[in-house]
Amino acid sequence: MMKRAAFVATFAGAVAAFALTRRGVASQQYEVMHTDAQWRALLGADRYEILRRGGTEPPFSSPLNKENRRGTYHCAGCDLALFSSTTKYDPGEGWPSFWNVLPNAVGTQSDY
Repeated sequence: MMKRAAFVATFAGAVAAFALTRRGVASQQYEVMHTDAQWRALLGADRYEILRRGGTEPPFSSPLNKENRRGTYHCAGCDLALFSSTTKYDPGEGWPSFWNVLPNAVGTQSDY
């Protein structure tokens, strides 16, 4: 059975990491830090593309779409807590979605 953490970073963690990297913020210190080569080795090709490069898995392909147990969703890369199951909802777009993040869990920025 796939851990809930197996997908979550795709939704927010990957987007935030990708956005921060693209804006030159990647030089900041984070709770979990690895070199690019270490991330590649830890994640494998598919997860690396999604979590570190901003790729997207096909819609409706995640087993987490139907995950309804109570708990906390963790990043698939660093295993840090990102979302509470109490904020999960289904917008019908094919990816697990959350209307709020845990405090200090996700970095965001405007993307025009």
